[in-house]
Amino acid sequence: MQTPFLIGNRLYLRPLERADAPLLAAFVNHPETRRTVLRARPTSLAQEEAFLATLGSSERDVMFGLALHEGGVLVGVSGLHQVDPIGRKAQLGLLIGSSVHWGKGYGTEATRLMLDYAFRTLNLHKVGLQVFSNNPAGRRVYEKAGFRLEGTLREDYFVEGTYVDVHCMGLLRSEWSRG
Repeated sequence: MQTPFLIGNRLYLRPLERADAPLLAAFVNHPETRRTVLRARPTSLAQEEAFLATLGSSERDVMFGLALHEGGVLVGVSGLHQVDPIGRKAQLGLLIGSSVHWGKGYGTEATRLMLDYAFRTLNLHKVGLQVFSNNPAGRRVYEKAGFRLEGTLREDYFVEGTYVDVHCMGLLRSEWSRG
């Protein structure tokens, strides 16, 4: 394992490194994954490297690489964004970078590790997120982790020629189950 920070059954969360930039740029630029994230412009290698360089000093963002125990392969990223230490809340982000790794439970495992970190380490009260209505697999991941639908932003984002609804979901610490 390369610099593990949070360890799960099949994957571990580790700090992102500059050397990860080419793979991360490929993840966010690929059409299969791009349609599930709030990003419509291409990301260059230089932009990804610059983003990674700022992560260490960010007070409001904590991001991790999702790596498999077996071989240390980076399969995605997850982070807590807009971390608010006064309101004790943050927004969860998750990306499994390739459809080769979809449907294997990595998103669910990563989400549970992130929630454990959010509630037990950062002492947050609430974690929220947004997921597109055209991403039912993503929504199932979050529901399995205990997130509840809090509202829907109707036709709020334009994806591949169509406006899609954005589901806003949240989980309170008191609702969270460590299992």
